[in-house]
Amino acid sequence: MIKKLIVMIALVLGVLSASAALPLDKYSINRNDLPEAAREMLDEHFPKAKVSMIKVDRHLLKKTDYDVKLTDGTRIDFSNKGRWTHVECNKKSVPESLVPKAIRNSVAKRYGDEKIVSISRSTLYYTVGLSGGKELKYDLLGIFQKELTPQEAAEFEAEALAEADSEG
Repeated sequence: MIKKLIVMIALVLGVLSASAALPLDKYSINRNDLPEAAREMLDEHFPKAKVSMIKVDRHLLKKTDYDVKLTDGTRIDFSNKGRWTHVECNKKSVPESLVPKAIRNSVAKRYGDEKIVSISRSTLYYTVGLSGGKELKYDLLGIFQKELTPQEAAEFEAEALAEADSEG
């Protein structure tokens, strides 16, 4: 029994010391802290926007992702390689150039005047959030799959983040 207790204490101390050695998340406003692909995406789709904050999230096994907030309130999440995974523009429209044409056309046809205010992508799907609060799921070809419930939308977001974390 005492041996088990000593082993447990050693394991807990090992985990605590290992986590203490991990670098803390870093906050910055310098675009150079982002991977080149992320900087290029910002230059192309948000050329006039200023960075309000960059949070560099460091995870175990040297995985890193980047949460960028622009001064206009737009939030963009990037994977460790600089690939965008989520863009949230609050009440403003996501730049058209980020939304595949088939999805833009489908939203215009099905939902009329609603704007696309967020978009997420995984290896299999896109989800788009509309100004009226609906969340829609599309395949990678831009073919409408379904309207998502709030729970399904949250699950998709978690799945996309997990995929971004697993990028090698």
